[in-house]
Amino acid sequence: MSLKEKITSLLFSSKQKEKAQEENSTEQVLAAQEGPESAEKNEAVDQTVLELPSDHPLNRLYNQRRRESGYLASPRICLDEDGVLPPELVQREKIRLRTVLTSVCSARAKAAKGKDEGRPKKKKDAGEEMQDGPPALDALPYFFLSADKLYAWLIVFPPVGAGEELSREMVYQSMAEQGIAYGVDMRTADRLYRDEKRYFNLFLIARGKPAFDGKNGNIVDYFPRVLERMLEVDEYDQVDYTALNLIRNVKQGQEICRLILPTEGEPGRTVLDQEIPAKSGKAVPLPAGRNTEISEDGVSLLASIAGHVEFTGRSFQVKPVLDIDGNVDFSTGSINFLGDINVKGDVLSGFTVRAMGNIQVGGVIEAGSTVEAGGDLAVVKGILGDGSTVVRSQRSVFAKYIENSTLYVRENLQTDCIINGRVYCDGEVQVRSGRGSIMGGRIWAAKKISAKTVGSQSECRTAVALGGLPCTNFEREIAQQKLKNLEMELEKLECQPDNPVKTNQLSKIRVKLSTAELKLRQLEDELAEITAGQDQKNEGRLECGIAYAGTEISFGEEMLRLRRESRQCIAKLIDGEIVLM
Repeated sequence: MSLKEKITSLLFSSKQKEKAQEENSTEQVLAAQEGPESAEKNEAVDQTVLELPSDHPLNRLYNQRRRESGYLASPRICLDEDGVLPPELVQREKIRLRTVLTSVCSARAKAAKGKDEGRPKKKKDAGEEMQDGPPALDALPYFFLSADKLYAWLIVFPPVGAGEELSREMVYQSMAEQGIAYGVDMRTADRLYRDEKRYFNLFLIARGKPAFDGKNGNIVDYFPRVLERMLEVDEYDQVDYTALNLIRNVKQGQEICRLILPTEGEPGRTVLDQEIPAKSGKAVPLPAGRNTEISEDGVSLLASIAGHVEFTGRSFQVKPVLDIDGNVDFSTGSINFLGDINVKGDVLSGFTVRAMGNIQVGGVIEAGSTVEAGGDLAVVKGILGDGSTVVRSQRSVFAKYIENSTLYVRENLQTDCIINGRVYCDGEVQVRSGRGSIMGGRIWAAKKISAKTVGSQSECRTAVALGGLPCTNFEREIAQQKLKNLEMELEKLECQPDNPVKTNQLSKIRVKLSTAELKLRQLEDELAEITAGQDQKNEGRLECGIAYAGTEISFGEEMLRLRRESRQCIAKLIDGEIVLM
């Protein structure tokens, strides 16, 4: 082998060795970066670490530094080493950090290669050798701030060529240039320049103080705003109507609700030492209504009188409660009260009880009496009528039994038994407790009728109507009856001989007749307006254990008369036909 061939062999073999060593070192770096995925695939990936591809500019800078220094700790871009940051913040900032690192590392790599790369290198003077190696760049501390400026991370890029290594002064000078002055981790900043992992690692260097908005004011109620009026059936299938407790008594000066004052917001600070404003909590007013007053300290709502507490939807009010220790009879007379009435005895025949609020009767409502409640009505023993007894409630009615009485109920009716009753209910009629039977009369409910038995074995006529507007029709029937009575009275009066008394009475009756006609016309217009475009008769259903023969079921104009007994039946209107299921 000639001398020329030996030299060529030695040159090319050494270059191949250097290239193999460089590739081996690059593979070791990538293996270190992808350790959790390549070496131990079963381990979960750390979501706080930013993984970069092998061709990322940061890895190229790392390889260059490693060739110059020999040994260098593997890069680790971890945003939350201690696991104290919110996960959603970490994931959001990882996306921003990837973009920023790509830009910064690309610029750093370009500067490390020099501006004159690719151009012919010039000599300073004649006979002088060409310049070799990259330009000298000092170590570069770079600060990455979160979008809300509450966190600052530091990553240091090593020097290039003859540049200066990282020093404590470099860190603080860069920090001052960036304006980072609040929440700085001084311990990390002071020892970082001596740390063997100071380069290509991410450090959380500063934490700001988040702002905390104040809490809104609140109301603590000592009386419930919604009164549950449903009675429970015990194991013996009986209902205790005394447990309804419609009247919630309050003493004068007793606290109804208390105000929790709002709290002030606590402002925060960014790592740039800028204040983050905080909102203070909103105040809420006390729901003061009629017969209530606010305490001197302004945080309590007190009852100004003794009575019944009720929430009207916007405020608490105290209604006066009239307690009748015995019966409503000649000792009390008929009662017309603006608040709530609590009758511990009976309402005797011929007397009237009217209240704007709730009425609770501890005994019975006897025949020939009239009871009208603006709220709920509870009758512990029952309603015993003779066909002339009228009971009206703008909410719900709860009674042990109902016999030979007319009931007008705006919401729901719950009872153990209905015998020969006329019921108009805009909600549901529940007759499931006790005997749970409906015998005779006519029950009209807009939504549902539920009973154990309907009708009787003797096939007495029992009418059940569903859907429509029962209460509005009831008012129209009353108006029609009143108009008919006035017309009959006017006709009789006109047959009498003329005299001053007759003339006076005729004028009065004609005024009443005009008023009755106007009211009837208004009710009919209202009924026509509500039912226009609505198929009201399709609503409602009947549920019963036994429906005896003779029971009539109607939905509007459709009517079905049962010819035989039906058990566990459900009646509905389907495609214009009443169907028993």
